[in-house]
Amino acid sequence: MRETLLLDVPHRQVVFTIPEMLRIFFRYDRKLLGEVCRCGLSSWTRYFEVVAGGALPPGVIASIQTFGDRINFHPHFLVTEGGVGKAEVFHKIPRIDDLRLAELFAREVLAMLVGQELLSPEWAERILSWLHSGFNVHSRVRARTKVEAERVGNT
Repeated sequence: MRETLLLDVPHRQVVFTIPEMLRIFFRYDRKLLGEVCRCGLSSWTRYFEVVAGGALPPGVIASIQTFGDRINFHPHFLVTEGGVGKAEVFHKIPRIDDLRLAELFAREVLAMLVGQELLSPEWAERILSWLHSGFNVHSRVRARTKVEAERVGNT
């Protein structure tokens, strides 16, 4: 991973949390775990586009951590704190807003579940209207160097 994937730029560990009431779908249909990772990637990429004002593809390594008896399927990403623009220059994103990222992620996951016909559009809208939907993002674990990113990626 260090030799082929990690750049010597700042990284973040980003954990996307899915509401408990939706985790049952992922327990019995494991292919949905790949879909939820794609939802996280799409959310992260869209966030970068909005903040940067245009396409700014980040570097991303994704994994699912499954542990505990509460069906905790949480996508974990090791992501660059920016992306490489058209001039092949790395542009750092100044700030990461976990609440906004969680909103994007919630919309992506709910749209995917509606598309898979596992959830009705009405239920998806209802969940989005809740003050505490259960979707969460945590991006405070930071790695400033390639060596630190490797250490974070191994945890």
